[in-house]
Amino acid sequence: MEIRNDDLTGIEIAGLLQDHLHSMTLHSPAESIHALDLSQLQQPDITFWSVWEDGHLLGCGALKELDAFHGEVKSMKTAKEHVRKGVANKMLHHILAEATRRGYTQLSLETGSMEAFLPARTLYQKAGFTECGPFSDYTLDPNSVFMTKKLK
Repeated sequence: MEIRNDDLTGIEIAGLLQDHLHSMTLHSPAESIHALDLSQLQQPDITFWSVWEDGHLLGCGALKELDAFHGEVKSMKTAKEHVRKGVANKMLHHILAEATRRGYTQLSLETGSMEAFLPARTLYQKAGFTECGPFSDYTLDPNSVFMTKKLK
């Protein structure tokens, strides 16, 4: 698997992000969807990566800078035909390494509270994330789980 900086111009990544947003509508009410669309991911405070193998897009992830010491994991998505192959784990560890390299002391995220998001929450817990309260511009929401990890 190869992780690449992605400029979000490829048709494959556009399709994966469209699938990501659609899947959010299946499990979350509209007011609780915090996934970013293509144009929102192209902001200067966001770094976006895609995961590839043998010319096939496997997944993606992004890191948003909240401030000089705090980042947020965004847009973690694995293509449905590559689920349970370690793609999300590889992307998450790439994001953690980049956050550490940048000197962040904390990395946070928001994910869903519903059963469909249990694999994501389990992945984050295994990586050392613990539940916390809302951060940044988020507000308390029964459909959201907020998690954070202190970095060295």
